[in-house]
Amino acid sequence: MNKALTAKQVIASYGENAMVEGPTVELFESLGWQTANLYAETFGPDSTEGRESEHQVILQRRLLDALKRLNPGLPADAYTQALDELSRDRSAMLPVNANQDLYRLIRDGVKVTLSDDDGAPTTETLRVVDWDNPDNNDFFLTQQMWVSGDMYRRRCDLLGFVNGLPLVFIELKGAKEPLKAAFEKNLSDYRGQSIPQLFHPNAFILLSNGSDTRIGTLTSEWEHFFEWKRINDEGEVGVVSLETAIRGLCDKARLLDIVENFVAFQEV
Repeated sequence: MNKALTAKQVIASYGENAMVEGPTVELFESLGWQTANLYAETFGPDSTEGRESEHQVILQRRLLDALKRLNPGLPADAYTQALDELSRDRSAMLPVNANQDLYRLIRDGVKVTLSDDDGAPTTETLRVVDWDNPDNNDFFLTQQMWVSGDMYRRRCDLLGFVNGLPLVFIELKGAKEPLKAAFEKNLSDYRGQSIPQLFHPNAFILLSNGSDTRIGTLTSEWEHFFEWKRINDEGEVGVVSLETAIRGLCDKARLLDIVENFVAFQEV
């Protein structure tokens, strides 16, 4: 694809995909998420989102702002240590181990070492997410963000970031395209060999063509992707499959509840 095209031209070229993506973005906006199309993103210190390159999957500028907001009054080195620990390269780890390592930091906080007034080492635990106050966090949805691995670069339909961390991956297909194609043609490639680092912080994966929507995780095979059938505990039903899943999973308070309390790892 010619990268000289504008973001609007790219969206217009999607055809049926745009018919799914546009309303999805609007739905996220109605839930209070900030949104941006990053097809023409720039890089460097003064860039669109502060990424140095397409290889970075954590929006460090947003993450640093969140660390400072949630843990006020600490020395600058405390925030730097936490940022470095959350952002460090985990490519040598098994993907599920990298995912579990990051999840524990996101849920429980990041321990950093500081010095007290007498020079003795002390430990501080920095919160990464405010689980109790959703609006004290930064919810940001990107469209068409480019991510590069060691050999390939891929353009992601939608990514949901909480405090700069890509917790939600969304792959969309046209209404007439079988949803399994999103798994076989896109997700399997992305999380396998193309851009595996994107999924190290991931909480869940959503695949949809509008009417058919499935939810899974980093390790889920196709048969383990399931429909999300209700919005809340009262069983409120959405208008279509995709709306039901987004309202049920990506409402700010519900998303934080799911990530904090309903993520589990099987010991092997």
